[in-house]
Amino acid sequence: MKRTLGLVAATLALLCGSVQAQTAPDVQTRAWAASCAACHGTGGKSNSAIPSINGQDKQVLLTKLLAYKRDQLPATVMHQHAKGYTDAELDRLADHFSHQPK
Repeated sequence: MKRTLGLVAATLALLCGSVQAQTAPDVQTRAWAASCAACHGTGGKSNSAIPSINGQDKQVLLTKLLAYKRDQLPATVMHQHAKGYTDAELDRLADHFSHQPK
């Protein structure tokens, strides 16, 4: 009985650690995404001439972000923003906005 309880406790501890590991990056990604709201609107839904980015295909968003970063796509300010992130961080942002409702 004690062994079973020990295994259950160990399993729960591992699961809790796993949840924390998955949650921390999500919090960071949401913090980055919040800065995008200044131009692209809350959740990426723009109410201005600036394009909405919510619900777009992840690969399309990522391709554009990487093109901005590498000065391969003309921009007014996006190239400067994109250069502040690693490719992996841009991937996380693209994933985040692709899951936002249209």
